[in-house]
Amino acid sequence: MNAIQRYLLRNRNKIILSSALLIIAAFGAKWAGGSLVFFQGALIIASFLGGAPIAIQAYQALRVKVVSIEVLVTVAVTGAFILRNFEESALVTFLFLFGAFLEQRTLNKTRSAIRELTEMAPQSAWKLRADGDFAEVSVEEVEVGDVLLVKTGAQVPVDGRVLCGEGSVNEAGISGESLPVFKEKGSPVYAGTILDNGTLRITAEKVGEDTAFGKIIELVEEAQDSKSETERFIDRFSKYYTPGVLLIAFLAWLFSKDLELAITILVLGCPGALVIGVPVSHVAGIGNGARRGILLKGSNVISDFSRIDTMIFDKTGTLTLGKPTVAAWKAYGDAQEEARSYLASVEKQSDHPLAQAVLAAVGETDLFPVSQTEVIKGEGITALVEGKKVAVGSAALMQRVGIPFRPEMKADLARMEQNGNSLILTAVEGELKILLGVKDQLRPGIKEDLRKLKKLGVQNLIMLSGDNQGTVDLVSRELGLDGAWGNMLPEEKAAYVQKLIQKENQVVAFVGDGVNDSPSLALAQVGIAMGGGTDAAIETSDVVLINSNFSRLPHALGLSKAASRNMKQNVALALGVVLILLGGLLFGSWVNMSLGMLVHEGSILAVILNAMRLLRYDLGSS
Repeated sequence: MNAIQRYLLRNRNKIILSSALLIIAAFGAKWAGGSLVFFQGALIIASFLGGAPIAIQAYQALRVKVVSIEVLVTVAVTGAFILRNFEESALVTFLFLFGAFLEQRTLNKTRSAIRELTEMAPQSAWKLRADGDFAEVSVEEVEVGDVLLVKTGAQVPVDGRVLCGEGSVNEAGISGESLPVFKEKGSPVYAGTILDNGTLRITAEKVGEDTAFGKIIELVEEAQDSKSETERFIDRFSKYYTPGVLLIAFLAWLFSKDLELAITILVLGCPGALVIGVPVSHVAGIGNGARRGILLKGSNVISDFSRIDTMIFDKTGTLTLGKPTVAAWKAYGDAQEEARSYLASVEKQSDHPLAQAVLAAVGETDLFPVSQTEVIKGEGITALVEGKKVAVGSAALMQRVGIPFRPEMKADLARMEQNGNSLILTAVEGELKILLGVKDQLRPGIKEDLRKLKKLGVQNLIMLSGDNQGTVDLVSRELGLDGAWGNMLPEEKAAYVQKLIQKENQVVAFVGDGVNDSPSLALAQVGIAMGGGTDAAIETSDVVLINSNFSRLPHALGLSKAASRNMKQNVALALGVVLILLGGLLFGSWVNMSLGMLVHEGSILAVILNAMRLLRYDLGSS
């Protein structure tokens, strides 16, 4: 018996084709004035052929105490057969199987984005051996610290950093951006991206499932398996709805003694479109996001995200690039080239993040030996360079070592501070020589992205930062935010999020990238992590913007709203079709079993096609 079951289920497509040919032959013979025996015989064989796989699935469902759609169809077809209505029984089984075939084909398309991701996974790598040559190995053999060679046109096999070489990398599979990204020594590279030109040597930093690409596949698969509140409700609804239809059909037969009416009620009451309408919308939405560098971790996230009215942002690394640069430069007195060299020589000794920004601004210059270095915590460095006393650091350091400020210098300091700069001063032999203003730059296009979020219905855009209130206010004014608070510790940020949710009943999304953002990301209804941030932030969040691409955030919100609307449309369509068909059956004469099954299968296809529109969703064209 099991062998027969497996054979029938494995050959469903052949059964559908055979059933269709038999039905066509039967009606062809009838219209040609052929034998009634052949007409009925062909329809009986078609009914058995089509009914067998449906009955097997009904039996399997009943074994686990589930009254499925297949149970309704099996009972209906059996009843039609008893009534010798072979036309109905053959057409109903064929339409049900053909509808399931179309449904599966269409569903496979909605999952194509996920399948494309897994097919893009790197399979091999060129690994540096002990003898100095490179050998091609399976990507599973690559370990952290290995040196790998990436040639033009090849995939980057792991997450790593460029040791030497230059080239342009297509990161569309990770970030959704179509423009290639130039890579040089020190640049990060990601598994699954493609080197368009050039040759790179990289060192492996993350391998296997730990790579950004591996996390994308893992998170998207988890998202597909999760269920939203609506889906869980519909699952519970279907559990009681299907036996309810059986009961209504039984009562209809009991009171009317019309077995055909009862059987038709069974066919029309199949809730197929209702059951599939919500998950297919969510799968399509998740697939669209994955293609564009947006990870939506589950169906429930889509529902919550679509209702957001307040969005809170961390500043550094979220609204700003998180990479300080020199924004203002003022020089005083003579021997400026010498002062630049002394500044670079001292900063070369420092591991402070601002030191890299200063060295980048100074550029190519002579470097000198540095001695008697003293680091003054929170203020800067003093040292001897070529026998001269050099101090590099804050205004407080200058005061400590007795550097005098002329009125114009004080005015320059005040102006740079008002513009939101952190100040770095350089003094040589007791005289101020260089004043630098360093600040974190806003992300390119951030104003337009925030405008789009407002247009999508976010009422409040708020910034919380550990930076000083003056800098926070400056950024807030420039971006047109609705509120901004500085000098905030991680626990204060989390308390603020909790207050908005519990006391003000707001639906809150928090966008951040650091370990200190993790409590707020976890507390918010929707936590959104910049993909270039810490692992803790990414793990705690509900949405991940791969490669820290902030410009994807408006698309993610618009997509969630579109998916939520799409799901509601599918539920309305599914219920509407059932109500219209049952109304037409009970209060009219235009509905029969075959027409009911045709419309029923058509409604399933309609909700799937409606959901597939999400695969093409683009905020720019919506």
